[in-house]
Amino acid sequence: MKKIVKAAASLVAIIGLAACGTKASNDAQTDSWEQIEQAGKITIGFDNTFVPMGYEDTSGENVGFDIDLATAVFDKYGVSIEWQPIDWDLKETELNNGNIDLIWNGYTATDARRELVLFTEHYMANEQVLVTKKSLGITNTEGMTDKVLGAQAGSSGYQVFTDEASVLKELVATNDANQYATFNEALIDLKNERIDGLLIDRVYANYYLAQEGILDDYNVIVPGYTSEAFAVGARKADKTLVDKINQALKELYTDGTFGEISDKWFGEDVAADDIK
Repeated sequence: MKKIVKAAASLVAIIGLAACGTKASNDAQTDSWEQIEQAGKITIGFDNTFVPMGYEDTSGENVGFDIDLATAVFDKYGVSIEWQPIDWDLKETELNNGNIDLIWNGYTATDARRELVLFTEHYMANEQVLVTKKSLGITNTEGMTDKVLGAQAGSSGYQVFTDEASVLKELVATNDANQYATFNEALIDLKNERIDGLLIDRVYANYYLAQEGILDDYNVIVPGYTSEAFAVGARKADKTLVDKINQALKELYTDGTFGEISDKWFGEDVAADDIK
């Protein structure tokens, strides 16, 4: 009996050590590039509904501009990607808890987010737009007076709406926006007039409305928020990982690969100046 107890205790100790080793590998204070390189894999968190940046298509495959771009980046280092769908509102928590290694999915680099993550260079420009149905007759920001606004929870759009001095916030009903888990859910409510306007990334709005064949039925209004740019988010300690991504992005732009991916998804060069 004592032998069994001792064996059990030893097993618990071994499991405990193994658990500590796993936790250490996800330590937010540790530069993880060497471990990623040795393992030959990396886990990237994304919102799998964010068309056309990174999303799950009807066949269950992860596709999109960011999917192609990240794959091209890590192909340079012989590292494969595990794409992990996440709750976008909890993205920084998922990153700093070690559940993912990067946030890469139309992730806007903002000052508030710089307090939580280490960003790569900007690789694509973007801006927030207000989308309304033409049938509602809302053609400018002032048309949202006492109207219901929608936004994705945790999005840069909702963040600037909350943080920046804006006429829009003072005009809309309750001086706040209805928050949605995904843009898809918000667009459904916009289409069915459960909300009057949607604050959304221009890249997503244009692509979605064009793909649905309903672009002509909507107004796309620029509310005047600070211009944005997409970047990749890493843990603060992962300076080597960020350097590797920056280097690869510049190489992909120089050798034309970035342009090919950009043309495939947008029909134009969307590269930010940082990587040119």
